[in-house]
Amino acid sequence: MNRNFQPRLEGWINRHRISSLAKQVKSHEHPNQDLNPVIFFNVSSRIHNLSQNSAFSLLTGWGLRLAGIPVVNIVCSSGMSHCVLGVNRDDYSSPPPCESCISQSKRLFAESQVDWFEYQENEGLSFILSKLSLEELFDFHTIFNIARSESAQETKIPLGSMVVPSARWALRQHNLPDVNDTRYLVRSFMLSAYSLANSFAELIEKYQPGAVIVFNGIMYPEATVRWVAQRYGIPTITHEVGFRSLSAFFTTGEATAYPIHIPHDFELTPAQNRKLDSYIQDRIKGEFTMAGIRFWPEMQSLSRDTREKIQQFKQIVPIFTNVVYDTSQVHANWLFPHMFAWLDTLIKKVKAHPETLFFIRAHPDEMRPGTAKQSRESVRDWVFRNGVDRLSNVIFIDSIEYVSSYELIQLAKFVLVYNSSIGLEATLMGKPVLCGGKARYTQYPTVFLPNSREEFQSIVEKFLLENEIHVPPEFQENARRFLYYQLYRTSLPFNEYLQPGKRLGFVHLKPFNWNELSPENSETIKIIVDEVTSQLNNRNKADRAHTFTMNEHA
Repeated sequence: MNRNFQPRLEGWINRHRISSLAKQVKSHEHPNQDLNPVIFFNVSSRIHNLSQNSAFSLLTGWGLRLAGIPVVNIVCSSGMSHCVLGVNRDDYSSPPPCESCISQSKRLFAESQVDWFEYQENEGLSFILSKLSLEELFDFHTIFNIARSESAQETKIPLGSMVVPSARWALRQHNLPDVNDTRYLVRSFMLSAYSLANSFAELIEKYQPGAVIVFNGIMYPEATVRWVAQRYGIPTITHEVGFRSLSAFFTTGEATAYPIHIPHDFELTPAQNRKLDSYIQDRIKGEFTMAGIRFWPEMQSLSRDTREKIQQFKQIVPIFTNVVYDTSQVHANWLFPHMFAWLDTLIKKVKAHPETLFFIRAHPDEMRPGTAKQSRESVRDWVFRNGVDRLSNVIFIDSIEYVSSYELIQLAKFVLVYNSSIGLEATLMGKPVLCGGKARYTQYPTVFLPNSREEFQSIVEKFLLENEIHVPPEFQENARRFLYYQLYRTSLPFNEYLQPGKRLGFVHLKPFNWNELSPENSETIKIIVDEVTSQLNNRNKADRAHTFTMNEHA
């Protein structure tokens, strides 16, 4: 059998299911004309295949429609000169693959209310941007008019800072060179953001939406739409993948920061503790996925040579890194401008403490095999460029080496992380953890998080010299509460509708009927409908982000 036959067959089945469900939803929806519509905007999570986040948008939109809430999908029709996913890293000037993207959009949003946006370049703005350096581009603001009220309001749209995370993500690096190609792509993103901001302001005037739902709010198209909606005072909801397989995280805040608010009186029951322990054991064995990716096809123990080398040192300290272009870094870069600046600081400590064996672990996603996501500014390159691999008290573990991180933690005196998930797990294993950046779990006292770089260096030195490190007992307790809440309360399951596809990170629809998307038959859809309805009715207007949360029985 042709090896391409099975994926093609699965693709055909998936398209048929999407088409069938779209027709069913259309025939059974009864929109409440007294409600302002909800706008959906998600142009950065897929091109031609169905990713998890594009599936979350699609299913949520169908669920709201079946609950009587009007939905409008704002969809790209060559609406950007360059989009985030369509960047050709070998030739930045190559146009994005609009034809295949538009074809997929027509399939996904068949039988839905759709408004397409197109790109309109502002020649005056283009001329101004053409004269700027990369640093000047990143700092650039320009005038933008908000005209929903009786008198137009003038504000400045931060086009430069709005596109920085997307440029870093698209080019797979944090430190971007100030060269013609980079400036061209950044200008293209900025001009596209400006065009989209004007188009979306017009669409707000047209539809008067009661709420806007966007994918993550960090990629520049979604960041632009979120910024415009907020200027108009419209509630904005962002979503990202959750921390259970095929689950989603929805919040009125920034989804990539995962704002989680745990009630003060929340304590784990014995049954909940057992449930969490089972999850942790699966993690230790490598049996987990993140965003549909299983990073650990196998989990290897430390080699005999490595264990013999460990015996030659007083203590060991693992250093766990991150993918430097990941959207989480927007929130992590607090003490340090970026992760490599943190590593530059740490290497001075490594050289000053030859009695300590340091393991530097590259993130498994840094060189993800079989994808185009390989980092162009990697920990591997940093290690070899700085001669770290030649230091006698350093062992470097590359991203494609499947050595167990948990063995390293068990042997460690303490653990150094930037903002990796492994920091929370190390706390759960009873180890002291020192973070160099903000992580989602640093919202609660779970690890040591200094207030300055000087304090960070002081704590590293103190931990290296002390015979025993005192860890506040609440760290482990808070870590368990946070992890449980993150997994089983704020990760809304979509697994009854979705299954992993053959291609990494993509999904297909399971066979199900339209009524399984109604709030009466789906706890996930009910939670989203209730929360969106609250936004439409101007409830939940607290200053802090409000995160969609499941009831325990679910």
